[in-house]
Amino acid sequence: MTTDHKALLQERLQALSPTLLEIVDESHLHAGHAGSRGGASHFRVHIWCDAFAGLGTVARHRLVYDRVNDLMPFPIHALAIVAREPS
Repeated sequence: MTTDHKALLQERLQALSPTLLEIVDESHLHAGHAGSRGGASHFRVHIWCDAFAGLGTVARHRLVYDRVNDLMPFPIHALAIVAREPS
């Protein structure tokens, strides 16, 4: 099931035209956590894209969350984000 959630994240975040996009499923680290009940997933996203140029951390995270907000809190319960502009 989490593979499908990962594919959803991948699809949604492609709209930002990232130069790097790495999505790591960390659901296994949260087994037994209330947020993982019912199959909700936990992910870590590393995303680099030009759209982040000149933006602070909160604004970068908002751009990411804007693309996936309908997936939260289910089927994705948690999303840790590392968002940077390309070097």
